[in-house]
Amino acid sequence: MCGRKHSIKTVAMLAKQMIDRVESVHERNLIYRDIKPDNFLIGRPGTKYANTVFLIDYGMAKLYRDPKTKQHIPYRERKSLSGTARYMSINTHLGREQSRRDDLESLGHVFMYFLRGSLPWQGLKAATNKQKYEKIGEKKQSTSIKELCEGFPGQYVIFHLEEFGIYLQYVRKLGFEETPDYDFLRELFNKVLYRLGEKDDGVYDWMLLNKGPETRESRRQARELLQQQQLATTRKSINHSVRRHASQPKMTVDPSAPPLPNNITNNNTNNNYQLMLESPNHGGLNTTYDQTKQEQQGHQQRGLWQTLMSLMTCGIH
Repeated sequence: MCGRKHSIKTVAMLAKQMIDRVESVHERNLIYRDIKPDNFLIGRPGTKYANTVFLIDYGMAKLYRDPKTKQHIPYRERKSLSGTARYMSINTHLGREQSRRDDLESLGHVFMYFLRGSLPWQGLKAATNKQKYEKIGEKKQSTSIKELCEGFPGQYVIFHLEEFGIYLQYVRKLGFEETPDYDFLRELFNKVLYRLGEKDDGVYDWMLLNKGPETRESRRQARELLQQQQLATTRKSINHSVRRHASQPKMTVDPSAPPLPNNITNNNTNNNYQLMLESPNHGGLNTTYDQTKQEQQGHQQRGLWQTLMSLMTCGIH
């Protein structure tokens, strides 16, 4: 329906729900062991579950800890493969006992499949299935996370894929018995939506596809209009502030009056200057386009205020 590819927004919204479902399985002392797109379903249109992701088919699920004592299963090697080779974790290819980390790594491979429409280890040929699985495992190990996030048009898209790379890095570094930070993983995709200027509104690609190109275009125009309104509001606020400062009474100096002590004027000016320099730090990569514009305009406003202060204190020394 969507050419096997989904928008970043749709994948980010799906990712949050899919992490929820896997966490729910883990809370019940189970690991799923066969994460793949086929086992995730979306609710029926026209029902209250239309935007809800469901996880089905628990045939491969296994206890990873004792339900009563919470004792984790022991680490083992030389285990037979279980799951779907395209999405299984690297540790599974290496014959290592699966745990929660492996479900989450498989989930990361599904996210990249949704974004790319394919994975670098698809289409490999071999004489037997065993040899094919070995080739797939080798290709996964040799493909860097950076490479997985490449192949998309423009730096704009790469910028928004950073969190997907962080996700894979995090889950691949988890220990065998380590409890994943599911909240941290979900928050990564909240950041993706924030950078895109989107909200988790439950409007997925297939919904827009079913409603036609007019709906997609109207949503794009609405986003652009919102950005323009936010920028206009910021400019209006700055202009108002500039006019307010400009309307303040000018300071006059009586030539016959004795000069003020230098330390008084300098200290006051320095204090005002220090106050003007204080501004919130929006934090590097997490700064959006609108925030960047606001920061730039804030710098211009502070520069004007400093100029006014210089004019007002000129000649007092």
